Amino acid sequence: MATRRKFIGGAGGISAATFLGHTVAQADTASALDAAPAAEAVTARSAARDSIRAVNAAMRTNYAALKADLVKNLGPVIVVQNDAKGGTFTLVHEGKRYVEHPVAEEFELAKSIAHVPLGIYSTLAEYLSDKVPNVPNGDRIDAHDLDMVAMKGPGTDAWTTPLQTFANTLTTAKNSLAAAGLPQNLHNSCAKILDEALTFIADSVRARAFDIASFQVFAGRVYPSIRVNMQYAAEAQISGVQGLCRKWRAQIGEAAWADLYTVVLSIWTTSVLNQAEIIIKPMMNQKKVNTHLIDIPTAQLPSDPIGVALDNLARIVQDNIAAELVFVSDTKVADALKGKEDLLSDEILKQLGSPASPGATGVAFRTAGRAACPVEHGMRV
Repeated sequence: MATRRKFIGGAGGISAATFLGHTVAQADTASALDAAPAAEAVTARSAARDSIRAVNAAMRTNYAALKADLVKNLGPVIVVQNDAKGGTFTLVHEGKRYVEHPVAEEFELAKSIAHVPLGIYSTLAEYLSDKVPNVPNGDRIDAHDLDMVAMKGPGTDAWTTPLQTFANTLTTAKNSLAAAGLPQNLHNSCAKILDEALTFIADSVRARAFDIASFQVFAGRVYPSIRVNMQYAAEAQISGVQGLCRKWRAQIGEAAWADLYTVVLSIWTTSVLNQAEIIIKPMMNQKKVNTHLIDIPTAQLPSDPIGVALDNLARIVQDNIAAELVFVSDTKVADALKGKEDLLSDEILKQLGSPASPGATGVAFRTAGRAACPVEHGMRV
């Protein structure tokens, strides 16, 4: 009796195997044929999207080329770099740069001694207790911030060595005050700050202990003297910056001065009511000052401050013209491009059901600047 095994194993089996193999091959081919169009569609879509992205890349190339040329044509511009000496000021005009340090030394010296309490705090902060004490302004101390700052805690006296090192620096300064030739009132306030600081340090090291309350008592005793130092620093900066502005105004002439841009490079903590801005603002063309006085907050001062300032200013200047050409039919969006807002901000607020911000898409407000250095944001390049 013929069995299934014998059938497949015989001559007929060869045909059957061939037949079965053919059937499998046909199925594989069919699957491959079905997959081919899908793969081609994915490839085509990817290529199409790349071609769309290429439009923006080409725009950025053109935008960068315009900006590079415009940087060479900017002026007059004053670039302000805030620093410990009252600032470095650079005038860019007709292809030339003029660099000045106009603030008298009293600015740097007065601030140096006024920073003594901050120097002590910086040395001790890690060793504070992470619990907010019962002090008058305790409700103003953020408990989580204190917990992060007080990372080592009061269980060690490792702070005594760096604090004593700082005390040695303060002692040298105290012994040198008479030879520094400071105005008498400034001399007296500096002496008071140094004496109180050295007393606080000596008491803390002797007791191998300090806390927020004891530091606040020390800080309260020296605060009136710090105010005196602030007065001298402010007077020195006002006198120096105003004098330089008058000098440069006469140098470039009234017509050029009327179109002056001022770019201030500041850090975030001093970007509001920046000292240089306050002094320069009333000396600029008041009809243009709100758009021509620009603050660029930075995490830290850049290695090429003039390059960064001019690069950002070039973006602002070319966007001012672009706004009126590209968005001729919508002045609100044009104002956004000329201002600080992302062009999508108003639409995002609308879709989120949030009320528009006071300056959202429609109110030109580039008072004291618009761009964080050198941030590219939103639909801008």
